[in-house]
Amino acid sequence: MDKKEQKIGVLLANLGTPDAPTVKAVKSFLNDFLYDPRVVDMIRWLWYPLLHGIILPIRAPRIAKLYQNIWMEEGSPLMVHSCRQQLALEEATNLPIAIGMTYGQPSLTSALDKLKSRGCNKILIFPLYPQYSGMTTAAVFDKIAQIVKLHPVLPEFRFINHYHDEALYAKALMISVREHWDRNGKPDMLVCSYHGIPENFVDNGDPYRTHCLSTTDKLVACLGDIIPLKTTFQSRFGRKKWLQPYTNKTLEQLPNDGIKKIDVISPSFSVDCLETLEEISEQYRELFLGAGGEEFNYIPCLNDGLAHIEMMKQLVIRHVHNW
Repeated sequence: MDKKEQKIGVLLANLGTPDAPTVKAVKSFLNDFLYDPRVVDMIRWLWYPLLHGIILPIRAPRIAKLYQNIWMEEGSPLMVHSCRQQLALEEATNLPIAIGMTYGQPSLTSALDKLKSRGCNKILIFPLYPQYSGMTTAAVFDKIAQIVKLHPVLPEFRFINHYHDEALYAKALMISVREHWDRNGKPDMLVCSYHGIPENFVDNGDPYRTHCLSTTDKLVACLGDIIPLKTTFQSRFGRKKWLQPYTNKTLEQLPNDGIKKIDVISPSFSVDCLETLEEISEQYRELFLGAGGEEFNYIPCLNDGLAHIEMMKQLVIRHVHNW
């Protein structure tokens, strides 16, 4: 299709990142993120003073230091890899592609404006969360609804709800794992560490746990059940019970069970970010080795890898078909 006639655009949505690895920037980002009822489902008048009086003053300086450890020359890893995805997918599909973050910049508003300026009146919303959760995928939908509420003329929208069960997604994960094994050899166990959510979200109907287990099952099928594989959940926040088994507790126990060499992959993240580059690759490595483990390898996110971009391309093509 000629670009001048192109009316379909794609909005790649991700969670977001601070603009800089500073306390001020991190505090601003965390405020936007943690105040969303989709993320913390506490009564607002109770949560607001707790967030601003205790959480942000304590967490922002600590998290800013963590960001400083992983910050790239081009900026935040999440943003750098997202931009590379955008460029690769735009070239692969010949469609206008814009990046929008649920929290922080570039905003979902700016992404919609960019697509509108390129003549797009049909927009595919592509949240980069393979497994659906109200905390992530639904939060994108909420923000889009808020943005367009006051617009007199709306574009047509289509929305990708999840892609945890896509064959090409499992294939991309398998290729990433096998390429890592070709370079480093096989471990005693492969750990699939997914971002956690509070258990009560699942109790209330959120399918996230089921989607994560489905992803692991499909990866096992692609790999051919060569080595033991375990599903765990990371990044819990607050005092609520979150999905288990917890990644950190699992890694502490594995050396006692005779598992000395492990690889860790995080299939719930489309691009590398603080939770993968710092929490997994640094904190969890130290935890595992300190508990008696001998070798710890983190397998990077799919980022803009060829198999990942091909999967994204085919997903976009299918969702815009006959539109």
